[in-house]
Amino acid sequence: MSQINIRNLSNENDDGSPEIVGVSTFSATSFFVPPKGSTAERPSDCEPGSIRFNTDTANLEYFRGNSFGWSRFELVNPNLGGGTGSMAGLGTRGLFGMGNAPSVGHSRIDAVTVQTLGNATDFADLTNSTKNFGCASSRTRGVFCHGAFGNGPSESNIIDFITIATQADCVDFGDSTVVSRQQAGVTNGTRAVFGGGYTEPSSPYLKDTMDFITIAQTGNAVDFGNLSNASRVTASVSSSTRGVFGLAYPGAGNILEFITISTTGNVTDFGDRTVVSDYPTATSNSTRGLFAGGDGAGDSANNVINFITIATTGNATDFGDLLSRRTRFVGATASPTRALFAGGNSPSQDNVIQHVEILSTGDAIDFGDLSTAASFGATGGTISTGHGGL
Repeated sequence: MSQINIRNLSNENDDGSPEIVGVSTFSATSFFVPPKGSTAERPSDCEPGSIRFNTDTANLEYFRGNSFGWSRFELVNPNLGGGTGSMAGLGTRGLFGMGNAPSVGHSRIDAVTVQTLGNATDFADLTNSTKNFGCASSRTRGVFCHGAFGNGPSESNIIDFITIATQADCVDFGDSTVVSRQQAGVTNGTRAVFGGGYTEPSSPYLKDTMDFITIAQTGNAVDFGNLSNASRVTASVSSSTRGVFGLAYPGAGNILEFITISTTGNVTDFGDRTVVSDYPTATSNSTRGLFAGGDGAGDSANNVINFITIATTGNATDFGDLLSRRTRFVGATASPTRALFAGGNSPSQDNVIQHVEILSTGDAIDFGDLSTAASFGATGGTISTGHGGL
């Protein structure tokens, strides 16, 4: 086998490197330095499989082609499992913070292994019986933000966190910048941003605020920017760079807006969902975001699933249908390949978990059951060890 031993390699202008064609192996005892630059400096004219170091996220990333854009290399934790029902299998662990069981606030958190089928396991508890909170997660830690206590109108600014690998209850993380409920969370695995919400009956009723936390560090949230309008936000999806919020005004809406999670600032228009509705839910892998269910005009439930390609902007496209109509507060979580939708009002609360394969299109299929009928306080964002923001 031939070999070339070179310390430095550049072209005749010393501003780049020549192409080497037909190399089958590359080995060295020191290191290889790839090209580097910020997210804004990503090239768009490169070949699929191109590699670079992103100085904003401090991660290696690779180009997947014009349809999918850039994705970072995944540092995957060992698969989790070791329980009963769905959790008897190994894979991505997904958590559902219930928020509402029939007629009462709830502190229960259920867990599933997303790649398997089966019933959910009663996993842990929030620090309070809370409903209508937002959520986000890294591969190791889940965060629940805001909410209202019990059935009363008493909103909070409490942030809880849970260690996803261990079956232990939530503990206090810190406080958000506003007191509210019904906000959504987006995350790149390092930072979580929570946006929107409302208080009842105090004024201003609706919020346009966004704040952020660093998931690995406990402490209070910091101002991030603003939504385009004060709004309940019950659905959101994330990639490792971008978060997309689905806005719901005092009535139904279909507006999608996005942020770059590693920066701060106000939102930018993304496009529209195909359905005008209130209280949809959403989840994603790193490429595709799914929005499902919600109230339509006159409080009529819908079972529509839309999808977007997170790296681009534009209107959503029809994906398929849920098993039945869900008006509001459906729980959602995901692995890199599968999305789960659980519970919700239809109009009464149920315990059904259903799933779709994210990279295909089609209708949902039965997965198993929650430990109790519930609609979900985690109205936006995803808690799992394998969602799109990681």
